Amino acid sequence: MNLPAHQLSMTVLMSPDMANFSGNVHGGAILKLLDQVAYACASRYASHYVVTLSVDQVMFLQPIHVGELVTFLASVNLTGNSSMEIGIKVVAEDIRSQVVRHVNSCFFTMVAVDDDGKPAKVAPLRPFSPEEKRRWDAALVRKQVRKELAQRYQQVRLPA
Repeated sequence: MNLPAHQLSMTVLMSPDMANFSGNVHGGAILKLLDQVAYACASRYASHYVVTLSVDQVMFLQPIHVGELVTFLASVNLTGNSSMEIGIKVVAEDIRSQVVRHVNSCFFTMVAVDDDGKPAKVAPLRPFSPEEKRRWDAALVRKQVRKELAQRYQQVRLPA
């Protein structure tokens, strides 16, 4: 697949070792894969090691079943000085029926770091297509909401 440097696709077969007690894929197994995909997408774009700063809006829309192919579609939506928002859409495919379902979406904030573990500058993302511009604009809104939430949480933590 010939994706631009700010996008990544990864497909994984869901195996029995990923199942929870109800026989579906465990949410924790999906979260681990999401973090790996976010890391791969961000580190490839930044050409640096990256760390996870935050995870937002993890929406488990439908269960994922053992035996399905799950594709993670990741994109750098927004860049800061050293941070990047990575959006990930997850689709599951029943191999036998070839039915494809959107099962999960989320947003990771990843930070590029240098060899000393200090924030490293990343190249600014330049959105060109209408879809990239839509993702950029939506990421700006999420960034502002994260900032406002952090401020509100800080107020709650302060002693009265």
